[in-house]
Amino acid sequence: MEHDQEQEACVEQTQRYCVQRPIYNQELLQGQLHKRQRTSQTLGQRIAHSCRCSSKKAKSHLYSFLPILKWLPRYPVKEYLLGDIISGISTGVMQLPQGLAYALLAAVPPVFGLYSSFYPVFLYTFFGTSKHISIGTFAVVSMMVGSVAVREVPDEIISLDSNSTNTTDVLEYYSARDSKRVQVAVALAFLSGIIQLCLGFLRFGFLSIYLTEPLVRGFTTAAAVHVFTSQLKYLLGIKTSRYSGPLSVVYSIAAVLSKITTTNIAALIVGLTCIVLLLIGKEINLRFKKKLPVPIPMEIIVVIIGTGVSYGMNLNESYKVDVVGNIPQGLRAPAVPEIQLIPAVFVDAVAIAIVGFSMAVSMAKIFALKHGYTIDGNQELIALGICNSVGSFFQTISITCSMSRSLVQESTGGKTQIAGTLSAVMVLLVIVAIGYLFEPLPQAFVASLFLGLDYGLLTAVTFAMITVIYRTQSPEYRILGQIPNTDIYCDVEEYEEVKEYPGIKIFQANTSLYFANSESYTRALKKKTGVDPGALLKARRKAQKRHAREIKAANEHRKKAVLKLVSPSTNDVEASVKHEIASDDLPVNGKLEDSSVQDMSPDEHEHFVEPKSSIHSLILDFTPVNFVDSVGAKTLKSIIKEYKEVGVCVCIASCSGPVMNELTRLNFFDKSVTRELLFHSIHDAVLACQVKDGSAAQADFHL
Repeated sequence: MEHDQEQEACVEQTQRYCVQRPIYNQELLQGQLHKRQRTSQTLGQRIAHSCRCSSKKAKSHLYSFLPILKWLPRYPVKEYLLGDIISGISTGVMQLPQGLAYALLAAVPPVFGLYSSFYPVFLYTFFGTSKHISIGTFAVVSMMVGSVAVREVPDEIISLDSNSTNTTDVLEYYSARDSKRVQVAVALAFLSGIIQLCLGFLRFGFLSIYLTEPLVRGFTTAAAVHVFTSQLKYLLGIKTSRYSGPLSVVYSIAAVLSKITTTNIAALIVGLTCIVLLLIGKEINLRFKKKLPVPIPMEIIVVIIGTGVSYGMNLNESYKVDVVGNIPQGLRAPAVPEIQLIPAVFVDAVAIAIVGFSMAVSMAKIFALKHGYTIDGNQELIALGICNSVGSFFQTISITCSMSRSLVQESTGGKTQIAGTLSAVMVLLVIVAIGYLFEPLPQAFVASLFLGLDYGLLTAVTFAMITVIYRTQSPEYRILGQIPNTDIYCDVEEYEEVKEYPGIKIFQANTSLYFANSESYTRALKKKTGVDPGALLKARRKAQKRHAREIKAANEHRKKAVLKLVSPSTNDVEASVKHEIASDDLPVNGKLEDSSVQDMSPDEHEHFVEPKSSIHSLILDFTPVNFVDSVGAKTLKSIIKEYKEVGVCVCIASCSGPVMNELTRLNFFDKSVTRELLFHSIHDAVLACQVKDGSAAQADFHL
């Protein structure tokens, strides 16, 4: 075997080919080739074709708009239900304190955070394509909502006599202020949802390709600073104004420092105690992750302890510690958002719509890649738009995906959107039945919730979008073939004379390979070549299972047939039959195998059991590639690995020196991906692929 490989390597190194042809320039070459005749369609014909409907097309559109119709009927109850139940309970436990906390961050009463943790989560089950993200309130979006609410309804807008000591007047003041801020928050949710819906229907989901892992981490890092500084006053029990817009962090810190002498010691002790307990719980969950069936719900434990201590010691009246306050029971009747507020909050709604979509799709992509399924960026926009716009009629604030809850939902065994629905049911239970129990909860606990946010803010998204605008292009993907008797390769769809080599596909993209187009590059490669490794492996596994079932059925049928021919009174014959049956069950290589399978030749067995591609080699033309980044290198390596698993060799042709140096810097080459896969030209790669496949003579190649 090693000798054959060495001989093949030697043959590859000594192959030569001679070319005798004129020196072509582009004009001369075009003069010898004939353009394919194509019938162009008029605009009316194209519109008529797109509007044409069939039952299959209608069904496809319905499944696309309501993904639940596709996955729910196939839901494997025995395999998924227990994991979804555990995950739903764990996520719901976390959803409760975060809903209360993020509502305060949005400058609205806490109960509206609970509404936002129920209606949108329930709606996403029907329209969302991600199986693992947890929809609901999120710190960054709540901060953006809160800044708009405070800007539109500042404390000074509601008149209150400074000398008034009437408790009723004070309560009415805060009630009127909160009511107006709720109207602003609801209008924001409605408008951001409409914007997301419009972007989804206009197929703007392609924006998700700009959300790379480095961008997401950068996007979520600045949030910790903004959120923590905005909550310092709750931790210290200091009364300060709320700031928004540029330099809001500086103004918030300055305001807190100016009143640091008025710190409420009781509130500080409560807050620090909660922080310590949360850190202890986090450390225990990390250290004993493999031993614990589910993470310890330290958030809800701290909520229960804090609420009990606050109620027992009467912290609000005795020590002036701010508490969550009134949580009305039951659901509110639907109401139309205040449409007249839309002009004032339009720009903010656009920003919230984009940030919300960015967070949801980036997390959805991470989980989809990890668990081997795909998400639809356009449908995610539509789902978020429905959650926000429809939810706004039930007084919800703007929502998106929460990173911390999504990680809990996935790590505790969640398999589908059923887990999110169960978490929403838990929140509903609190709203309609036991919400009043959380009224004494100290707000200083609320500040400690945000210590787990170690990711970032809108700056990263804005910066990445600006840089991508200059580098964005609309790549064209081609399959190349040979112009006969030359070493020139052109688009097979462009010229009649161009022919493809049997078993070899040559793929070209007129673009570099980097984070903005790595996914589209992979999709186009599979579509153009007609070889999808994932689909082949899936079909192969199904064929193997089906073949195993047929072997088992054949064995049982043959045994029954033999037993019917045997007389029960004939001991010798019975013994021989038992011996024959026992011999049929002898394991071969650790598995039971039927004689019919043993008689089958390896080629016949492979043809019957394992679906194969008619393509044995794939050549990637890197002539147009000017650069490759880390995401592109990982994508390229994944392509080579996936196609190798289905017996397709991937080669790279015409890779420039700078690109090769970049691949080397990115540690692209290793034992499985060597420089032997790179060829100076397409024709070199074609000849090498022919030699490896044995379809060419072991001699010099002459054109």
